[in-house]
Amino acid sequence: MMTKYAKKILEIVESSNDHLTAEQIFMQLRETYPTVVLATVYNNLNRLWEENRIRKISLEGMADRYDRIRRHDHLVCKKCGRLLDVDLGDLTVQLEEKAGISILSYDLKLLYLCEACRKNLNRKECEETET
Repeated sequence: MMTKYAKKILEIVESSNDHLTAEQIFMQLRETYPTVVLATVYNNLNRLWEENRIRKISLEGMADRYDRIRRHDHLVCKKCGRLLDVDLGDLTVQLEEKAGISILSYDLKLLYLCEACRKNLNRKECEETET
């Protein structure tokens, strides 16, 4: 049985087009339940993730983010950590053939530099060549 907090957290994650952190979810949950504490959010997020109701996206050096369970992959900016959804289709069969084993699931993250970080990098390179 799902608690009222878990139901609302699931609703927040599923209705969001962003990849929210626990803190962002906490701030939205407080709009409905002002007395909720952050530990409750973390506990419910972990339970929902363990029950495969939401996805947890872990990136080194950054807060975990949470996403809908719908099958999709992610583009991740190596510099700023910006996450974008990308639909490459279901690659399970191809991955199983390459690996030679049956896989339960996969989480593909493609690293890139977002446009803002590329522009910033180009600006720095231009400044360095001018000096």
